[in-house]
Amino acid sequence: MQQAATEGGPHSARLLSRADWGARMPKQVDYFTGPAPYVIIHHSYIPAACYTTPDCMRSMRDIQDFHQEDRGWNDIGYSFGIGGDGMIYTGRGFNVVGAHAPKYNDKSVGIVLIGDWRTELPPERMLQATKDLIAFGVAQGYIDPAYKLLGHKQVRDTECPGGQLFHEISTWPHFTRLNSTTEAPPVVKKI
Repeated sequence: MQQAATEGGPHSARLLSRADWGARMPKQVDYFTGPAPYVIIHHSYIPAACYTTPDCMRSMRDIQDFHQEDRGWNDIGYSFGIGGDGMIYTGRGFNVVGAHAPKYNDKSVGIVLIGDWRTELPPERMLQATKDLIAFGVAQGYIDPAYKLLGHKQVRDTECPGGQLFHEISTWPHFTRLNSTTEAPPVVKKI
């Protein structure tokens, strides 16, 4: 287990590696140059919310299995997962092309909050871990300081990240309402 930043500091967050949660190897890894101009928030819907580290590790493996086996993707689609235990689970990681939001996969950090957040708000520790991860990404240069925070449903026809979670993130700094007719994602060079 790694510490993403100094314990107790403004960007502290408990970060588990792929090895910690038992991730399989990705079939392929493609990188993009950062910092990422977008952070896109998701909910898993299924699996349901997890509240213990062993359950959240299992949920991350279940998501990866679904994405690799059923969808045929290279890896879990998200950059990071957030569990109800308040832990951050490394998915693809920073500056790795994701499979979570078409047209944004090569220019964003995709964060999934494990659970169904249509009618309930995630626990405060999940929300705080998400904020801490974003702050860490900015501090380390992985996320642009002027990033735009989006809910998945803003870039794709879906309920994700759920009504309650979407309402919550709409109050956070950097939340951006996109005008779909005039704003397209910028082109970011892949490496």
